[in-house]
Amino acid sequence: MWKAALACWLAILAMPATAFPIHGSQTVLPVGSELNEDALERPREVFRSEALGGRKSYLVNLGDLAFSSPTVLGGTARQAGMSCSTCHVNGASNPRFYIPGLSTRPGNFITTSALFNAKANNRLLDPVTIPSLRGARFLAPYGHDGRMTSLRDFVHNVIVNEFAGPEPSPQIVDAIVVYIHDIDFLPNPRLGPGGRLTAQVGEPARRGEALFVKPFPHDAGLSCAACHVPSAAFVDHLQHDVGSGGFFKTPTLLNANFNAPYFHDGRYDTYDRVVEHFDHLFGLSLSGGDQADLVAYLKAVGDGRQPYERDGVLPRLAEIMDFASVLGAAIPAQDTEVITLAVDTVGGELRELTEEFPSPKDTNVSAGREERRLARAALKDLVLCLRRVDLAAAGGRFDEAADEYINFRKLTAAAVPVALQNAEPSSLFDPVIHDAHYAALRQIYEAADRSSR
Repeated sequence: MWKAALACWLAILAMPATAFPIHGSQTVLPVGSELNEDALERPREVFRSEALGGRKSYLVNLGDLAFSSPTVLGGTARQAGMSCSTCHVNGASNPRFYIPGLSTRPGNFITTSALFNAKANNRLLDPVTIPSLRGARFLAPYGHDGRMTSLRDFVHNVIVNEFAGPEPSPQIVDAIVVYIHDIDFLPNPRLGPGGRLTAQVGEPARRGEALFVKPFPHDAGLSCAACHVPSAAFVDHLQHDVGSGGFFKTPTLLNANFNAPYFHDGRYDTYDRVVEHFDHLFGLSLSGGDQADLVAYLKAVGDGRQPYERDGVLPRLAEIMDFASVLGAAIPAQDTEVITLAVDTVGGELRELTEEFPSPKDTNVSAGREERRLARAALKDLVLCLRRVDLAAAGGRFDEAADEYINFRKLTAAAVPVALQNAEPSSLFDPVIHDAHYAALRQIYEAADRSSR
C-alpha cells in the first residue's frame, strides 16, 4: 500500500506548482485578483523571543506553520492556496492584496463575503484594511471595530467564520496565538522610553510632537495623544467615531509608515490626508506648516529599522527549517495531526521554492541550466523525504519516521543549501530574470483569456 501512496505522491509532485495566482482565470479567485506573492521584497519579521536572546519555542514555530498553511482555512481560500500569511505577510500587512468585487482598492477586502463563506455574507460592500500584527499583544481589543477582547476568539472566528475553515484543534489555535504574540514591532531608534522622540529627529518632528499633545481648541480634554497614548504603544484600547462611518478602535502609530493605506477602510494613502481629515473634523485650524510638522512627527513615530528584506534562498530555507522543526517534537510525541500539518505545509513551501528555479527546458532562461536542474532535484528529494516521514507516522512506525526526519535535517544542513545557492543567480530571485519571467507569464495567460472569450 505504501508503494501505491508514494506513487500517488510522485504524480502530485510532477504537477506544475503555481507559486501565486498570476491571473484570476488560473485560480478559483475572480479575474484580476492580486495576492502579491511574487514580491522580491518582503516585510521583515522580528520575534520577541529572539530579540531577548533566546530561540523561538515549539509553539511559536507550530503557530507560524499553521498560520502559513492553506489547510487551516476552508473552501475557496484553501483551493486558492491562501493562508493567514497571504494577507499578513511575515506578520505584517499586504498593501497590494486585491480581489475584484471584494476590494475597493489594493490593501482592503471584505471579510464577510459569499466567496469565502456564504454563511458569513452580510451583503455589504464594507471592506477593511489588512492590519499588521506587529506588537499585537499590546493592541487589544481585536478587529477594526474592537469587537473581540480575546485574540484567541478572534483567531478562531477568522478561521471558522470568515474563511469557512474546519474546526481547529485547541492546540493549533493556541499555537497561532502564541506565534502572533511573539511578533514584535520593528525597533525604532527615533523613539525612546515613554514613546518620546530621541535626539535623532529634526526640529519639524519635535514641533509636531508638541502639536500632538496640545489640547484641541474647542475641547481641552481632547488631543491626538489622548487617544494615541505615547507611553502605551500609541493606543488607548477604546473605540471612537472619527467621521469614518462608525466606531473603530484606535490604531497604533508604531511602524505605521509600513501600514498604508490608512483608516479602517484604507481611504487615505498618506499621512498628509490623515492630518487634513482630523484638522477638518475637529476644527483645529492648523496652518500648512503645522500640518507638515505633524506629518514629520508621524513619520518619526511610524519608522522602523530594516522594514523589508530581500527574498532569496537563505531566508526561504530558514523559514522552511523553522516550520519543519516541529517534527522534532511531534514525531516522538506521536502527534499525527502536527506531523501531517508539517508535511503538507513544508511540502507545499518546497514545491513553491522549486518553481523559483525554472526548469532546464525553459528556454526563457539560458544561464545555469545544470545548476537549476540540480536545485530542483535536491528540493524534490526533500519533498519525498517528508512524504516518507508522513507515511511512516501514519503506519505507526514512528522510529522510521524519526530516521527520515534526521535524513531531512542532514540534507538541509549542507547539500541542499549549496545546490540552491549555486542556482540562485539564474533563478527567479534575480530581479531581471524575475521580472521577465512574470511579464511573459502574464502575457500568455491574458492572451489565453482573450482567445477563450
